[in-house]
Formats: sequence, structure tokens, C-alpha cells
Amino acid sequence: MSVLLTLIAIVAVAWVLAYVGAPLWLWTAASGLAYAGGVASGALGTTGIVVLGIPLAVLLLLNIVPLRRALITRPIFAAFKKVLPEMSSTEREALEAGDVWLEAEMFRGRPDWSKLLTFSYTKLTDEEQRFLDHECEELCKLVDDWKVEFEDKDLPPQAWAYIKEKGFFSMLIKKEYGGLGFSAAAQSAVVTKLATRNISLAVTVMVPNSLGPGELLMHYGTDEQKKQWLPGLVSGEEIPCFGLTGPEVGSDATAMPDSGVVCFGEHEGQRTLGIKLNFSKRYITLAPVATVVGLAFNLKDPQGLLGDKTRSDYGITCALVPAKHEGIQIGRRHFPGAAFMNGPIFGRDVFIPLDWIIGGPSMAGRGWRMLVECLSAGRGISLPALATAGGQAAFRMTGAYSRVRRQFKMAIGKFEGVQEATGRIAGNAYTLEAMRVLTASAVDHCAPSVVTAIAKYHMTELLRKSVTDAMDVLSGRGIQQGPRNPIATAYKVVPVAITVEGANILTRNLMIFGQGAIRCHEYVFPEMEAARENDLAAFDKLLFGHVGFSINRGVRALTLGLTGSALAKSPLPGAMAPYFKQLERFSAALAFTSDVTMGVLGGELKRKERLSARLGDVLSQLYIGCAVIKFYVENGQKAEELDHARWALDNCLYEIAKAFEGFFENFPSRGVAAMLRLAVFPLGNRYQPVSDRLNQKLADAMMEPSDLRDRMSHLVFRNGGEHDAVSKLEQAFAMLQTAEAPYTKFFKALSKGEFASGDTASRLKEAVARGLLNPEEAALVAEYDALRYEVILTDDFAPEYIKGDFSVGAAEAERAKVLEFSGGNRHRVA
Repeated sequence: MSVLLTLIAIVAVAWVLAYVGAPLWLWTAASGLAYAGGVASGALGTTGIVVLGIPLAVLLLLNIVPLRRALITRPIFAAFKKVLPEMSSTEREALEAGDVWLEAEMFRGRPDWSKLLTFSYTKLTDEEQRFLDHECEELCKLVDDWKVEFEDKDLPPQAWAYIKEKGFFSMLIKKEYGGLGFSAAAQSAVVTKLATRNISLAVTVMVPNSLGPGELLMHYGTDEQKKQWLPGLVSGEEIPCFGLTGPEVGSDATAMPDSGVVCFGEHEGQRTLGIKLNFSKRYITLAPVATVVGLAFNLKDPQGLLGDKTRSDYGITCALVPAKHEGIQIGRRHFPGAAFMNGPIFGRDVFIPLDWIIGGPSMAGRGWRMLVECLSAGRGISLPALATAGGQAAFRMTGAYSRVRRQFKMAIGKFEGVQEATGRIAGNAYTLEAMRVLTASAVDHCAPSVVTAIAKYHMTELLRKSVTDAMDVLSGRGIQQGPRNPIATAYKVVPVAITVEGANILTRNLMIFGQGAIRCHEYVFPEMEAARENDLAAFDKLLFGHVGFSINRGVRALTLGLTGSALAKSPLPGAMAPYFKQLERFSAALAFTSDVTMGVLGGELKRKERLSARLGDVLSQLYIGCAVIKFYVENGQKAEELDHARWALDNCLYEIAKAFEGFFENFPSRGVAAMLRLAVFPLGNRYQPVSDRLNQKLADAMMEPSDLRDRMSHLVFRNGGEHDAVSKLEQAFAMLQTAEAPYTKFFKALSKGEFASGDTASRLKEAVARGLLNPEEAALVAEYDALRYEVILTDDFAPEYIKGDFSVGAAEAERAKVLEFSGGNRHRVA
């Protein structure tokens, strides 16, 4: 029994040391004391002394660094260098670009929650708030979504003029150069609001403030280039575009065939050292109206004219060229499902001087690094803003419509099948806004490359789900295009958000974990660097730190799994405490699983895209969970928000568990998979999808007017005028709050056949005569019923109009006839 108790005590001490992450010397000291005690007491015996003396000797050896380095580290170091995967220059630049931020805490297994809780959201300045409340409102009023997308295929001239006049193209340009100098948070809010009015309007504004000449000039341009171009970009006299993608190159910049060769040529009548360009670019937003073109190309210097005779291939380089420069050809328009300007650019033997390289000749070959670092604007601001716009609009419009629209004598939003979709819309809207605010604020503080990739992928995917759910609920109202349909454009254009700034398939399968595992891990990238620099001493220190790290995270994951995360610590009491603990558990599980995976698969993991994607999903959901908790806490932990926060966090935990399950089921080594599953789910996977009860609570809440409803859709433009579809729906929803009681009484009596046949007006007179309604109630019912019917109608058009003869108008006269006819008939089919 004493031997058994001794073994239990040894295991318990070792477990505690592993759980707390004790250093090597403490392990050695504890082992030595235990061994000495066992020898002194006679508990070990001869066999025990020999058997347990071996690991103690190994521990002692590991503490003698020169000996450890020679006997253990050196052969491991040699093997590591052999299996170290090759890394292209573009991969390395992408890996090193940007900053590591909150995602590193999630990846390292023991989150420092203070980094989340003490992080400050970017608060809009008074100037930014006024711009959002006034200039954005006025610009939205100048745009009619249907006319832009169907009739004109362009923004109206007055909108273009207003955009230029008010500086919408210069939000990211600093005030010292005449720009608005807005924060990332303000740019995000502006784009979100504009997108709720018209997607082409939002894209037109966001592109010059995203990846393009303005941002590249601000970060890398020479003083001369800034003086030359920024004033025109600020005033709107210059409209920029950026040519990166083409027929042969999308996400893989190494495949870029567009070339630039350093040579002498003639410029402004003088022999000049410059670059001869040949390129074919496609999918370039604003190209059809651009006056200045940013170009990315592969630069070569075969004659060594740049001064380095040993280097001929410089790689990706960026230059700024006037659109009217000789040889530049702006092609015809693409039509990407929406009316924003997009098209190809061509150039054959176009000669430009060297100082047109952004940043000057010294930046030759550094274009890919520049582009990757600046992608944070598109991934962290613009596309998340578009996604949030779709989420907020779907939330507000679908909630109102599902209350106003009736089927089978009941508001459709009360049907459980419909609530499955509407509750999901509400939960996703809350998640999207939480991610938007945190990610945009992060961009104001640093350049978080992994976080912005997470935001781009997951937020645009949530956009796709939200718009699809909204379309399902609106049904026929959503598929019949016309001025009355506020969702059709978003439904058509979702693939644009999914595709641009790194296609979602690429972002999920290659970037999030591929970049995150190396950049966010405490040891992996430094170990790779030590190997490349052949630094055995640095590698030795990192290697044994890494071993201790992996043991600690594995034991923590298993312990927290066995205890239901009870031993994890929460920085706050209350409703969020269990979620903090669960996120810490899965953070440890991710760290341990990633380490084992990289150790087992090595460079092969790079080709196991579906496996790495699932680990990326875990990392992403950990970040999303952090965003939701932060949002709930920063909003004052309001009771009315708790259900939405719980929905979002329950969904995160379920998605994490699902990703782990998929990973374990498909891991090539079944033994390793079983071991990992045991560490992560020692008691089985008990995580379930969001409950029907909680989902229903969100669905019910989105059909009620409340401060929460307004906060969750605060950026939705709602002042489009009396004929605007969103304004009409808002009006009907508001009127229903007072009209519902008398309307329900009237409708029930009508459904029971209590009225004589006739039109609505005669039936209401009968209701008053019978005392069912008083005159004021009857008048309110009549007004609401007419508005309700107007809201649920869909558009119809003359054949000539559909064919493109817009002189016949959008069928206002026909609509009036329909309403006049339906006045006495609509309740027959209600």
C-alpha cells in the first residue's frame, strides 16, 4: 500500500508541476527530493532505485546545457533543418507582415485576459460622428438602389459629385495632406452605413480607402509622390484604382506574369532610366473611371542598371501611373453582379521612369510586402463593414417583415420553422457587430494580419448565411426584384465579398492557421529562424522551452476537460465567467493539438489543407468568442443583451468542438488521433448547437421595438423617403404597435365570416356599427391595412421596361391600379 501511495503522490506532484508549467530546474529538484526520500526511507528498494534513477539522471543531464546541447540538441537540430519546409519569398513576406495581437493569446494556451479587457475600443470623434450622421445620411438620400443596379448601372452624377466634394475618397489620408484622417473604426462605420443603402455606393467609397494608391502612398510614398498625388486624391480630381489581379493570378502572386524590365527609354523628351511594363489586369474596381492606376508587377533588371550586378530578379514591385499615360489602356466594364465600376487594364511596352515606383527605386522588389501589410484595411475594415451591413439590414428588415406578414392567421415570425432562421439572423447580427468593432479598433492600434484574415473569412460567411436566411423568410417578397425589394442586390453580390481580398477558400485553408501557427506560436517561428541562422544555442533554448510548453498545454487541456473547466480562471464574475473558462480550455487544447500535429506531420501539414483549416476554425472561433465577450462587457453587461451574447458564445463553443471532431476523424495517424481526442474530450464531446429555446427568444425579440433592436441595427439607413422599401416597412412596423390589438379583433371576426361580403371600408363600418371597433380604431385599422398590403406587394413592370426602355417608368401607375383593385379583395386571401 505504501508503494502505491508513493506512486500516487509522485504522479500527483508531476501532474501539478506540468499543469502550472514548472521550469526544468524545479522538476529536477522535486524529482531529486522524492528520489532521496525514497532511498532514505527504504521505500524504493534496489529495483526502484535503478529504475527511477534513470529518469533522474536524464533530468540532471538536461540541466547541464553544454552536455545537453552536444548529446541531444545537435542531432535534433540537424534533423529539423532537413525537414524544415521550404518557404518562398512571397510566403515569407506574407508571414512576417503585420503584427501579432490578441490571436496569439488564443493560440498559446493560457490567455492573458487583461489584454482583451484593457483594450480600448476606438471611440468616434465628434467630427467622425457628425460625418456619419450628416454627410453619410445625405449621400444615402442621393442614391436609389433600384435605379443604380437595374436602370443606370452607375451611381447618379450628384452622388459622384457629393462623394468628391465631401472627401469620402480621403478618409484614410491624414489631415496634414488635406484628408479626413478618420480612424479605422470611423471608416468601418461609414462603409457599413452606405452599404445598407446600396452596395455599389459602399464599394465605390471603400476601395480608395482600402488597398490602393492612397494607402500605399501614405505608408510608403516619397515626399514628392505624396505632394504630387495626395491633393488630387483628397479633392476627388484623381480617382484611384489598383491593378493586382489578372487572368493568371489571383491569390498566388508568384504566378504574376505582368512584367517590368529595367531599361533606358524616353520620357518627356529625355533619355531616362526606367521600366518597360507589359501587363494584363482584370477585376479591377474603379478601373473604368480611374485617373491614376496603381500597378503590381514582377520587376527584373537583367543588365544590373539598378546598381546590383548580382541581382536580376527583384520580384513584386508597385508603381503609380497616370491612367492617360501612353500605352495604358482601360478596358470595358466587368459586371460583377452589382453596378460598381470594375474592369480590366492593359499595357504593352509602357515605359515609366524609376521614380514612379511607390516609395522610389529603393522600394523595388518590396511590393508584395507592401501589399500584404496594407491588406489589413480591406480585410479588417471594408469587407467586415459590408458583412455587418448585411447582418444589420437582415436583422432589422426581417424582424419587421416577419411581424407584419401573416400566414395561416398568424404573423410568420411566430412559426417555429421561421424562427429557426430569424433567431440565427439575430445571433449572427450580434456577432458581426461585435467582430466589426473589435477588429476595426485593432487596426487603429496595430496591423493584425491573422485577426483581419479571420474577420474577413468568417464575417463574409456570416453575411452569406444571414442574407440567405433573410431571403428564405421574405420568400416571394425577396425573389421578385424591383424598388420594393431591399435584399436582392445583397443576395446577388455576396460572392463578391467572399471572393475578394483573398478568396475565402484560400483564407480558411491556407492563411488563418498556416500564418497563425507560425506567427502566433511562442516557439515555432523563432525555432525556424534559429535553424536558418544555424544558431544551435538559440535552438537548444527554444527546443526545451517548447517541450515544456507542449507538456503543460496537454496536461492543462486534459485537466480542464476532466473538470469541466472548473480549474480555469475567469477575470470577471457573472454571466461571462463560464465562457472565459471554456475559451481557456479550448485555447490549451488548440496549443497542444497544434504542437502534436506539427511534430507528427511536419512540412506535410502544409499540404493537409483541410486539417489545418479545421485548426484555423478553432483559432477563429476563439477570437470570435473574445469579440462577443468584449462587446457584451463594453456595452455595460445589459440584461437585455445577455441572450444574444449567450447565443453567439454557445455557437462559438459548438463550432470549436465540431472543428476538433472533424480534425480527429480525419487525422492520418489513428493512434495519434485517439490520443488527441482523449486529451481534448476526455469525457466525450458534450457541446451542442444553440438550443431551440434560446434561438426562439432571439427570434421573438427581433419582432419587438426596443432599444436593443435599435442598437443592433444602428447603422441601417432608414430615411429613404415615402416610396423607399425600408422606410415603408419601418412605418408599417411602427404603426402595428398601436394598430395590432384592434386589427387582430377585426381580422378574427373576418376570418370567422362574421361580416357580409364587401370591401374593407364597408366591413369596417359594420364593425363599428356592431361595437366591435370604435371609429378611431376602425380608422387606424384601415390605414394600417392599406400600408400592410403595400409592404407585402411585389413589383411588376411593363415588358418594354424589362427590356431596357426605362422611359416607361417603374410601373407606378400599374401599382396604383393594383392597390385600388385590391382594396376590397385583399382580406379574402389573408
